[in-house]
Amino acid sequence: MTLDEIKNEWSKDCEIDDIELDRSSLEVPKLHAKYTDMLTDKLLTLQSLNLKMSTLQKNKWLWYTGKIDQNTLEHLGWGDDPFDGLKILKGDYKTFLDADNDVQQMKSKIFYIETTIDYLKGCIENIKWRHQTIKNTIEWRKFMAGQ
Repeated sequence: MTLDEIKNEWSKDCEIDDIELDRSSLEVPKLHAKYTDMLTDKLLTLQSLNLKMSTLQKNKWLWYTGKIDQNTLEHLGWGDDPFDGLKILKGDYKTFLDADNDVQQMKSKIFYIETTIDYLKGCIENIKWRHQTIKNTIEWRKFMAGQ
């Protein structure tokens, strides 16, 4: 599920039916399970992306330092010279690695998943306190009714 799809789901799920507060209260465990499942999936995706990032960075470092074997180079589809003939100092490898398109795309995917995880954690936190909102609504109604 994309972040936008999760946001759309949450915009529906976050509403509390103030007429049937008992039903809203009973929905809490279902909502908690739903968003915890989503969070777990995204955490597993993040772990997978972090492992892929480590492998990508290692291979790019080998490529930039000229230590990658020809078979791996052909398998990855990278050219023989990562610098297009430029002479690069060792200290500049990190700059090139950070600016590498493949690395930046992977970092972008990781950031997107991390943002989604943060959003889901916020939803779950809201769900955890939903019973308190319902209780406060009931107490307010009692107060307004003079009880």
